[in-house]
Amino acid sequence: MTPLQLLSRPMIGAFFVNAGVGTLSNPEPPAGMAAPFLDKLREKVPLPGDDVTLVRVNAAVQVVAGALLTTGRAPRTAALALAASLLPTTLAGHPFWEQEDPGQRAAQRIQFGKNAAIMGGLLAVVSDANHQTRAHMLRSRAKRRKGGHCPLPVRHAAGGRKKADALRGAFPK
Repeated sequence: MTPLQLLSRPMIGAFFVNAGVGTLSNPEPPAGMAAPFLDKLREKVPLPGDDVTLVRVNAAVQVVAGALLTTGRAPRTAALALAASLLPTTLAGHPFWEQEDPGQRAAQRIQFGKNAAIMGGLLAVVSDANHQTRAHMLRSRAKRRKGGHCPLPVRHAAGGRKKADALRGAFPK
């Protein structure tokens, strides 16, 4: 993990943990804000449960995925879950296009843009190709140091670790 990832992932993850805990402790106000959006969505998609339950489920996803991202466990999956949970939150919570008052419209547009920017950061974590490139680099470096033998676990699509261990014996030391 790069130093930038070491700093940025916990910052983004902690934001969602904090927001999710706040929503779980008092889900009624966000459910009230989400009600018009959820009513429109129910006309097209059958949604289970009432509005408060859906808001709680979304908040729980944010807490769990935020904690995973903060701790660096399954960061790409956690970031994808957070981006998916942020989409309905943004559409339901910041419909600037429905605001009549110019001040409210501007404030909601700023919040909508902030959430869109956070979603962009999350999608950057999801698309981080450094994960596999770094693993390949470490294996190559280990092979050069050990004269062809790679002490790191090698996973192969067909055969898993057992086959990888058998293949290690095929390389001269």
